[in-house]
Amino acid sequence: MSAPTTAALAHTRRVCTLYKKSLRNLESWYDRRHIFRYQATLMRARFDQHRNEKDPAKVAQLVADGERELFEKQHYQPKKFPMSPGGVAFEREVIPPDWVLDYWHPLEKAQFPDYFARREKRKEEYVVWWEKQYGKSSANDSSSHH
Repeated sequence: MSAPTTAALAHTRRVCTLYKKSLRNLESWYDRRHIFRYQATLMRARFDQHRNEKDPAKVAQLVADGERELFEKQHYQPKKFPMSPGGVAFEREVIPPDWVLDYWHPLEKAQFPDYFARREKRKEEYVVWWEKQYGKSSANDSSSHH
C-alpha cells in the first residue's frame, strides 16, 4: 500500500476545511439546535453525494464552487468563540513577561524572599546552560537590555 501523495493530502485538508467552515456558517445562521442539525444533515448529504468522484478536474471544480458558495452565503456577523481571534475575550488576560520581575523594588522583593532567591538561582543556572550551549556573549551584546 503506497502512501498518499501531497496533492491528495492537500485536497483532503481543503475539503475538510470547507466542511468545517460550512458547519460554522450554519451555526451562525440557525440558532435553534434542531434546525441547525437538519441543515447540517442536508449539507453533509451534499458532500457525500460527490464523495467517490474520481475525475481530478471535476473534484477541483466542486471544491472551488463550494468555497465560492460559502463566501456568498457567509453570515454578516459570524459566531466566534470567546477566546478565539475576534472573540470578546481574545487576549483579555495579558501575561507579563518574566523580565518585569527584575524591575521590582527591593522592598517588594523582600515580601517574597524564597521565591526571589530560587528565581536568582535559576537565572544563574540558565546563564550557565546558555553559555555551555551557545558560548559566551560578547561585551557589546550585553549592553542592549530591556
